[in-house]
Order: sequence, then structure tokens, then C-alpha cells
Amino acid sequence: MHVIGDLRSTALLDNDNATTNFWRGAENFSVTPTLGIGDNTMQWAVSQAIPFRRMHVRGNMRLNQKQGWASGGWFADVRVDGRVDSATQQQWISRNSEWGSWTGSNWNMVFVGVPQAPAGEFPTPGARFTRVDRTPLVREKPWLFIDKDGSYAVRVPALRRDSAGISWAEGMAPGRTLPIARFHIARPGDTAAALNAQLAAGRHLLFTPGEYLLTETLQVSRPGTVVLGIGFPTLRSDNGVPLLKTADVDGLTIGGLFLDAGREDSGLLMEVGPPRSKARHQADPTVLHDVFFRVGGAAPGRVHTALRVNAHDTLVDHTWLWRADHGEGVGWTSNPSAQGLVVDGEDVTIYGLFVEHFQQHQVLWRGNGGRVYFYQSELPYDPPTQGQWTSPTGRANRGFASYKVADTVTTHEAWGLGIYSVFLQPDVLLDRAIEVPDAPGVKLRHMITVCLVDKGSIERIANDKGEPARCKGGSNTATLKEFP
Repeated sequence: MHVIGDLRSTALLDNDNATTNFWRGAENFSVTPTLGIGDNTMQWAVSQAIPFRRMHVRGNMRLNQKQGWASGGWFADVRVDGRVDSATQQQWISRNSEWGSWTGSNWNMVFVGVPQAPAGEFPTPGARFTRVDRTPLVREKPWLFIDKDGSYAVRVPALRRDSAGISWAEGMAPGRTLPIARFHIARPGDTAAALNAQLAAGRHLLFTPGEYLLTETLQVSRPGTVVLGIGFPTLRSDNGVPLLKTADVDGLTIGGLFLDAGREDSGLLMEVGPPRSKARHQADPTVLHDVFFRVGGAAPGRVHTALRVNAHDTLVDHTWLWRADHGEGVGWTSNPSAQGLVVDGEDVTIYGLFVEHFQQHQVLWRGNGGRVYFYQSELPYDPPTQGQWTSPTGRANRGFASYKVADTVTTHEAWGLGIYSVFLQPDVLLDRAIEVPDAPGVKLRHMITVCLVDKGSIERIANDKGEPARCKGGSNTATLKEFP
């Protein structure tokens, strides 16, 4: 489909502030922005959970509104014929995308498999770029389309290894096409029992927009199953059961879902593979695309951990795990949640990991061989006192490290990590933004911490390395090029 005219995201807050522009997206069409903001330019003022995928912009793009604040963002498999201007965007990840030129840098801009990634070297102000020339392994997100016979179908792309640039430069990329008849079309009101019966019968699931109140856990257990949402369908449970679990099998694809914590703590919202999963899936891994998690914000909610990944070789391609800092049902005791992400599987790879405001570690990584390309994290705003936000196990225990790699891990790599504080109480601080083992196989590149508002500090970046980021009495920004 091609749109001639305009497609835009407009800032929701005053002063052109787009920092609450969440949960919207554009996928699988092209646009010529003749009615945009001028100069054949499309405005895309966005923040977290904004998938922009398999798009062709026949013009320019600006990722903010009139230089107002913005906190994005995500490109994957995107071509922009002209210029991309990130301007005031705090951070951004682009994977397997192409453009004429890129201008702008703020805190943390990551480019993976992008042939035209801008020149410049972290941590130079104005050029805080992290470039990874090739994407080691990815499978693009499936999409709904109309086939040559005029029928709906879902295209499931094949794995791409060691890739750069878009997948569709020479037409439809390799993959498999699933007729819509092989899907159950889920609609609000469908029960969990009915959905599980469809899965057990070998059907894929296509969720249409709306809210699905589940009374039992969705069980995805057949190899090759696709569970795809369009329009951000919301899964929620108020009776204390996890929303979705997968078996330890090959080739699962789960994308475009919004998982919302309910009134009763279910322990987990989603689990990929059972605990102590053993099978290897290098040739056909499970992939999560644009799966988003929320605890509070729309209504009171609570859960210990939003997402746990046990299955080896899992790929995660863009996720935002958010314990709400504003909205309904928000407060230290109103929407409690300890951790955003726990990884126990080996050789798990994540592109675009956004995790914010959980009450202990935002990320706890216990499996070997992990790789993360781009990490964005705001610490919890609302610890009432330092005593109530103190790690019993950390090597430095004031607060909980946002990004924690367990001491038993021997191999782990990450590129482009940004961790920020907005503490509401004056005497709360964090000793370490990142805590990792001192092991030869643990390597981190390009880290930044920022202390916002006027309270607190982040004292060190990774273990004991890096300068403080202090809101008073020093610089509010600190950078570290590599660890160790």
C-alpha cells in the first residue's frame, strides 16, 4: 500500500513534548509525505513501544515535534529515501535500515546492520553513535497481506544471518506464507479455554484489537506456531495466572501483543520455555517481536516479574517492559513489581531492550552467551527512602543495579546502554547502574548515565568504573566507552 499525503505522530503533551507518545506504530506500507510538515518531511514524534517496520518513506523524516522532548524509538527493515533528523530524541535504535543521511545525536543512538550509519564516535557529544556493521541473526516480524488470489495470508520471513540493510530490496524475502484459514481470528470475548483449544488443534492465532480478559494461561506448545496481534490487543488476567507460556520447541513467533498485569500477582506475565529448558534452537529459534508489558497505569496491577526467558537461543526484537510511573493505580505499593526481565536461557539475543521503573533489577541475566543491542532504562522514580531501596546481594547495595548480570555468568556482551534517574525523594541514590562479573568473556560497549530533575545520583556506571552522574554538585551525565 502507498499513501500520498501524510502520516504523522503528534506530541501529546504541551511544549511539543512527545515523551508519553507510547503504543502506536506503522508497518508494511510506503508513504510520500506531500502534506507533512514541509520539505516533503514526515513527523514521527514518538517515545517507547513505537514499532516502525518494513516501511518506505519517500521523503524525509523528523523524529520530534518542533525540537520538543522525545524518548524513542525503533526502526527495523525501514528505508527513508531522504534525511532522518533525530534532533531532540534522547535515544534510538535502528536495525537493518537504510536512508540518504542521518543527522542528530543525544544520549544513545545505536545502529545495527545499517549501511549508512552516521560517522562519529561515542562518547563525543553530538556524535554518541554505536555502530554494529552486521546483524548477527534475526527473523523479521510476520505481516498480514493479501496474496495473488485476493485472500488474506500471513508471511513469516526466514532467518537472516550476518545481514545489513533491508530485507525487501529485491522483492519479497525468503520465508513461508500461511493462508489465513490456518489461523484462528481471535476477538475480544474469546475465552482462554477456546484459544487454547485452537492452539492444541494446530491453529495459529491472529488477535484483533481489544482487551482479552484471560482466566487461564495461553499455552503455545506446537513447533512453528505464530501468535500475532494487530492493533495492540491487550491480554490481562485478574485471577493471578500468567498470561502466556511457551514450550521448549522450535520456531515459535509471538508478536504485536500487549500484556497487562492484573489485580492479583501472577508471578509472571509471560514465560518463554519452562524452567531449566534444555533443547537448543540455533537453527530455528523462538522470536518475540514488539511484545510490550505494563504494570499499572490504566488500573492497579502487580506482578513479580514481567518476562522470563528460559529457552535457549531465543531472539527478542523490540520490547518495552514498563512499571508505570504515571496514570491510574501508580505508587510504590499500588503497582509493585520486582523485575522487568529475567533471562535464564543461554545464547539469548535482544535488539531494542527498554525496561523501566521496576523496584529491584530492571534486568537480571543469568544465562551465558547473552547479547543485547541497545538498552534504555529509567530507574524507579518512587523509592520512598534509601532503606526501602537497598539490594541485599549487590556488591554496593544502595539501590539495585538496573542491568545485572549474575556472578555465575562467564560470557555476555552488550552495545549501547543508557540508564537514567528521576528520583522523587532527595536522599535516594544508586551506587551502580550496571553490575557484571569481572570475567574475560563479559564485554560492554558505550554506556551513559544521566541524572534528571534535581535529586539523587548514579555514582558509578559499570561496577566501580565511570564517573558519577549527579543532579547537584557535579555533571548530570557520565559516559563509559567500554568495560572492562
